[in-house]
Amino acid sequence: MNSSKTILQLPSDQDITGRDVGEAEVALLKEVIASGVLNSTKGTKVARFEKEFAAAYGVSRSIAIASGSAAVHAAIAAINPDPGSEIITTSVTDMGALTPIMYQGCVPVFADIDPFSYNVTAETIARVLTPKTRAIIVTHLFGNPCEMAPIMELARQKQIPVIEDCAQSFLATYRGQLTGTIGDIGSFSMQQGKHMTTGEGGIVIAHTEAHARRVWLFVNKAWGYGDPKPDHYFNALNYRLTELQGAVAIAQLGKLRQNVDRRIAAARMLDKKLEGLAGVRIPRAPKDSVHTYWKYCLDVDPVVAGIDVGTLAAKLKEYGIFSAPRYIQKPSFRCEVLKDGRMFGASHAPIRVEDMKLWQDEDRCRKEFSGTYQALSRMLVLPWNEFYTAEHVDYIADKIISTLAGAAAPVGK
Repeated sequence: MNSSKTILQLPSDQDITGRDVGEAEVALLKEVIASGVLNSTKGTKVARFEKEFAAAYGVSRSIAIASGSAAVHAAIAAINPDPGSEIITTSVTDMGALTPIMYQGCVPVFADIDPFSYNVTAETIARVLTPKTRAIIVTHLFGNPCEMAPIMELARQKQIPVIEDCAQSFLATYRGQLTGTIGDIGSFSMQQGKHMTTGEGGIVIAHTEAHARRVWLFVNKAWGYGDPKPDHYFNALNYRLTELQGAVAIAQLGKLRQNVDRRIAAARMLDKKLEGLAGVRIPRAPKDSVHTYWKYCLDVDPVVAGIDVGTLAAKLKEYGIFSAPRYIQKPSFRCEVLKDGRMFGASHAPIRVEDMKLWQDEDRCRKEFSGTYQALSRMLVLPWNEFYTAEHVDYIADKIISTLAGAAAPVGK
């Protein structure tokens, strides 16, 4: 890093500078420690958090869970698909949202994404629907809601349940409705960098009692706590949240609205500064919808901007702006675990050989997932959290604008 440059230290969601964690969490943690009850089956904090989260989302019930990945897993388990069933998902997501599909013995089927929203659409989902499709998982990437109306219309026509992965979209709304309340089941993550955090953790909401009970049982090894004659009813795991995490979750939930509003306000400031910048597209939510900015993601056209996202990210890093060019670097299906079928023992199951052949053929993938490859090649993910101020936004905007202004002639067309 060039020491002659003036560096403004940006808040980071990986430590206290960018995380609204403090006295409220400590006070509730002290209550848990004083009680000596750290397990949620005997404690009160997780149960309280579940009730308060359900109330915040206007649903009858929510179930706390050990992680965002566990939340997706429980949502799939609630639908109870047969092994070999197909579950449609997005080509651009964290692996933690994909491995639960395989752990339930199901086949991941990837839908392409819109190259500017970074989300699956009804059109891309429809292309990969088959008679074996048992569920659709939609991911509201970076906090930007998917265009849900046509997706839900398609799903209802085909009688296929929809799971909303809201790990990055707390309090985002689509046409006035909270993400997570539109499909059949909503799953959330409370990992370190999310809108609210317990370090690791998650939450699930469901709209039928059958789905909600099955999620709750799946979290508890399918043991029917409180039933007249409890038993272990089906194959399930221990995915419980601890009382320590529940205490932190209560305090975090109390700050969620304020912290989301801070993220939105800072993002709108940056929108104004970057709007109309040649070669750059700012994030756009669907009409009458609200993006809640887990991260702030730019689309950078290298031909018009005169610089590719990798070079731009490297130059911003010199100023202490640690952005992520291309987000996950390659489509999810190109990761070794999927394209090479590294599942259980020597078996590729439940991954199919024909799918592996597709995912190993990058030329074919580029044709079938053109939106995915375009998005990843031009995506610049800026760090974001609730403690960004006007000074931080001005600094980021200034460095982006000045870097683009000094860019070399447009790269090859």
